[in-house]
Amino acid sequence: MLKRVDVRYTVNPEDISIKNPIFIEGLPGIGHVGKLVADHLVKELKTEKIVEIYSHHFPPQVMVKDDGTISIPKNEIYAYKSEGESPDLLILVGDFQSISNEGHFELVNTYIDIAKKFNTKRIFTLGGYGIGKLVEEPYVLGAANKKELVEELKQYGVKFEEGEPGGGIIGASGLLLGVAMLEGIDAASLMGVTSGYMVDPKSAKAVLEVLMKILKLEVSLEALNERAKEMEKLIAQIKELQESTMQQWKGEEDLRYFR
Repeated sequence: MLKRVDVRYTVNPEDISIKNPIFIEGLPGIGHVGKLVADHLVKELKTEKIVEIYSHHFPPQVMVKDDGTISIPKNEIYAYKSEGESPDLLILVGDFQSISNEGHFELVNTYIDIAKKFNTKRIFTLGGYGIGKLVEEPYVLGAANKKELVEELKQYGVKFEEGEPGGGIIGASGLLLGVAMLEGIDAASLMGVTSGYMVDPKSAKAVLEVLMKILKLEVSLEALNERAKEMEKLIAQIKELQESTMQQWKGEEDLRYFR
């Protein structure tokens, strides 16, 4: 039977050799920025799925795959064992966040429990910050649960602007910072500025580049670059349509003037 929050290890925890990993959250959100980054890391690094998380707090549905079989909503955690200077990683990915406020708290408590099980000392949550207009050059806004961490992240180009993000950070990306603070774990959110209108690989690339510097991590950006180019073409088409509409509107206004 499925529990309210059902954690199932796909690998015996005792056999997972990571040490003091950084925990990275990249669940769906504005512009799918965090999800794009986390999914990219899972694909590009030599990761191993170690946890599947099922929950009553995910949408009551199943997804039908191309072969006609189904899959049930779940989030997953992948482990990365570093072979260089970068730290070991735990990467949380998935297709859903909770559909209820209560569920957000229960799921975040679960994520924190897993992080503590592997002696995580730092958490990064990834997401997008929608500003309601097209963004030519995305940059990364930050928030952290320690002043020292704020100063550290500024050195990597993360911006901390007074009053931003307005309204706070909703969902797992924000709540993880708060619960981590109560548990004595350093945590910060990296938010790529985006329009919020569409999936934004360009903003995701900006977040990933900052994260790579922080973690001393080398990851190919080719796949995100390709998606970013496709998005730039779409933006160019949108701008062209906007300009055309504006010219048409101005023309109609001029005709009204002469009536």
